[in-house]
Formats: sequence, structure tokens, C-alpha cells
Amino acid sequence: MSKKNQEQIDRLADAARRGGLSRRDFMHYSVAAGLTATTATGLWTTKAAAQPKSGGNFRWGLHDGNTSDTHDPGTYVTRQNIFLAHTHRSYLTMIMGDGSLGPDLADSWEANEDATQWIFELNQDASFHSGKPVTADDVIASLNHHRGDDTTSAAKALLTDVSDITKDGDHTVVVTLSRGNADLPWLMTDYHFAVCPANDDGTIEWQSGDGSGPYKIDSGEWGVQFTLSRHDGWHREGAYFDTVELLTLNDPNARQTALVTGDVDAVSLIELKTMALLQRDPNLVIHNVPSAAAITMPMFCDQAPFDNVDVRNALKLAMNRDEIIEKITFGAATKANDFHHSPAQPYYPEGIPQRDYDPDQARSLLKKAGAEGLTISLSAADSVYTGAVDMAVLYAEQARAAGINVNVVREPNDGYYSDVWLKKPFCLVSWGARPTPDVMYTLAYKDDAAWNESHWQNERFNELLLAAKSELDNSLRAEMYAEMAMLARDDGGTIIPFFNNFVYANRANVGTPEELAASWENDGARAASRWWFND
Repeated sequence: MSKKNQEQIDRLADAARRGGLSRRDFMHYSVAAGLTATTATGLWTTKAAAQPKSGGNFRWGLHDGNTSDTHDPGTYVTRQNIFLAHTHRSYLTMIMGDGSLGPDLADSWEANEDATQWIFELNQDASFHSGKPVTADDVIASLNHHRGDDTTSAAKALLTDVSDITKDGDHTVVVTLSRGNADLPWLMTDYHFAVCPANDDGTIEWQSGDGSGPYKIDSGEWGVQFTLSRHDGWHREGAYFDTVELLTLNDPNARQTALVTGDVDAVSLIELKTMALLQRDPNLVIHNVPSAAAITMPMFCDQAPFDNVDVRNALKLAMNRDEIIEKITFGAATKANDFHHSPAQPYYPEGIPQRDYDPDQARSLLKKAGAEGLTISLSAADSVYTGAVDMAVLYAEQARAAGINVNVVREPNDGYYSDVWLKKPFCLVSWGARPTPDVMYTLAYKDDAAWNESHWQNERFNELLLAAKSELDNSLRAEMYAEMAMLARDDGGTIIPFFNNFVYANRANVGTPEELAASWENDGARAASRWWFND
């Protein structure tokens, strides 16, 4: 079969999967492309089975939610916040199943030559659940919610280079920057930048939960459950379910039991130690998706004993990452090297020596720092990551060989990100995947970032971060990220054991696309709008 015919058949198969062809037309064009009738029938059966169907109530169990969560996009932090936002609100752009950047509220975007100005053309059919059309004013107000001296948004650092946001008519938004940013359209996928209705004074009305996403909120209680129904004005493909229920199930046993018994149709996280057992259940489908998500262990660099770089590096050397990946993730992870740049992201710096387990060198560094017999506390909760507490206990055992006493503190699941993260000096944290290293470093490692979880300050790192952001020469940009990685590895205050795969599951009667986005669990947090029931 010629390459041209194969490409034609691939396009036909994709059209069948998406429901764009009838069986009659599919058979006709497939035979014309060179397939036998028997082969074409088999291909139709396979692809049409994956064709989205409308209807049903989708029950979705989430592993991370707090009673203190709110609808304010600037305060989003838990999976409950993030998954709900991707279900009931819209963004300018979205990450597609194949990892590419696609449209959401913006139909198209383009930059000037030095990427200091970006123009976004909005979809003119988009509307809020309240019935109000989405206009440039709403986008401008929503982005400005994260800007300015008075903002309390955690995403403020991502927009520091934005000097002005204006409109050119009701459906054109112009973003002007003080320095070029080639990643700006990708930046717009950050989960904080949900678009809300604008008030007359230029603020946003976030309190009601109004949005322009595929589903509208009918009722809900933070940390418990939200019920939603399809938004008839949704401006993109998908939204196949009639209704959606998002249930917060922080307890891993309760969440997994609900999936096995059929009380929920999908969950955002499964217990890795039971992954092999669940894979044998014909009623379940397990997804194991490599990603740029990470588990971090930030240490407050401005607080003893972590203010000493030798102590920080001793704690990094006291970790046996291979054992942790084997026993905690069951191989569903990529070993990290104490810089927050995944092989799944562009510009990954190859060739940096891997930091391995070396308790003798760790003990030597502690002696140099005058910190022999070091005792520290490490906070963890299983809502952070399945097996997070077990991982902390295993690390404590490994560190003991270096003369380090790690007291593992099991924190409550509820309220972990409001009461522990950014408040206690050494803890476990789960980071979702970011599309580019610039976004990740700007959010959590820039000197003035609200989420600089280790309080790390490194002048050279911040110089490189700003320079790389506006560098349009890819080879020079890669060199900058390599130097930044070395600085974070050898001076930074964050231990990064691994980049975790997204391991989640659904009932077998739930249909999913062939490609699942790796930006968040459950198809980039968009299972409600991209998945469907097969029967």
C-alpha cells in the first residue's frame, strides 16, 4: 500500500473515531483506498467503538480537595479546584491530547517579531452560563486579576512582564510585554487563568462560579461534591455527558473501592501498589501516562538548618531514588535530579551527572556544616500522592545511614495545602505538569514568586530565567536552562525524587480518546468534556 493511501486510511479512521463519517461512507472510501471489505469492516468496528456518544451522568472521584477551597482563580491549588475549573470555566488556550497547543476561548493568536506583543482573536460564539457573551473585557479583567501590587494571586509571577492588556474591538485581545515571551500562549493554559465575567469596575465576578466552560455548576460544597450539567452554549467539541458529579475522595481506599464497586465512573489517582491487581479486572481501564508532574520536597532556605547549602546537599545525597521509584511508584516514574525540568519538557538538559545515593558523602557534608546527628521533621499526607507517607518513611530509613534522623509527620489530608505547604519548613508536595520549564521555574523558583516553596534566592538563576524567557534562539535558550538546572541541583533547596506518571482509572464502559493529555491526570483534567459512555 502506498504512503498516500495509508495516510488517507489514517484520516478515515480518525474521522470514524470522531463520528465524522457514516459506516457507508467509511466503507466506500476505505475500499477505494485499497483495503479489502473484510479489513475495512474490522477497522470500522475498532474505530467506531471509540466514537463519542452523548448522554449519562459521569461520576468522577478526585484525590485532592479541601473544604477551604474557593472559586477565586488566584487561589486555585488543589485538584478539586483545578479539575472543576477545567470543567466549568474556559481559558484562552488549552493543551490537546497529543500535547500540542489548541484553542479554547481564543480561535487564533500571533506575535510580532520579538514576541513582545501577542494578539488573541476570541471565539464569537462563546458565552457564560449566565447567558452573557464572552468578550475581550472579560479576558482583560480576568488576566488583570493576577496583576498589580494588590493582587493576592499565586500566578502573579507569571505575568510580571506584561505591561498592558488592551482590546481592539469586542473579540480581540492585545497583550503587550516589557520583554519578549515566546511561551505566552502556552502560559495561558495555566489553571489560574480561568476567564470569569468582568464587573463594570474592571474586576471579575468569581464568587458565583459563573463560567463559560462545557458544564455549568448546579450545586456544590467544597471538599465534598459538585454537580454540573451540560452548557448548551459550549463553543468547542465535546461535553458528551448530560451531567457530571465531582466527588472529593481524599482517602485512597475509599476512592479505589468506589471505582471497583461502580459507585464512580473514574478516579484521578489509584494506589500504585494495587495497580497490577486492578489491571486484571475486566471492568476497569488503567492509564499510566508519563508526564512532567513531580513530587518535590522543599526546604526553607532561610531557616536553619536548611540555610546551609551543605545540609541541603546532604539531604539530597541521603535519598535512594531508585529504591523509592521501585517500592513507592512501582516503576511508574522517571528519576529526577533535583532540578524541576522533566525530560517530557522542551530544552531538557542532557548530560548533567545524576545525583546518586551516597550516605558517606552526606555524612561528610553534615560534619563540614557542624550538623552531625541532624534531626528534622518531614510532613506528608497521602492526599499529596498515593504512598506519600510510606515514601517519607522509606526516606527516613535511607537517611539514617547518613546519621540523619527524619521524623515523619503524618498530616491530615484535608487542608494540607492550606495548613502545611508554604508554612512548614520541610514537606512533600505534588506538582502538576507545566508545558515549559519557564512556566515551572517562574511559578516556584523565581525569587519573588508567591509559590517559591523553598524560599530559595539565587541571583544568577534569576538572571538566566529572565534572559531565557525572551531568548528566541533555541540553542542559546537550551544552554541557559542547562546552567539553571545545575544551579538548582547544587544550590537549590528542593529535593526532587522523581517525575511521576499520571496513573488513574475508569470503568470499562467509559470511552476515552486514543491520546490522553499529559498536563494533568484524567486527560489534562478534561475528562468531563472529552470522555463519554460507550453504552
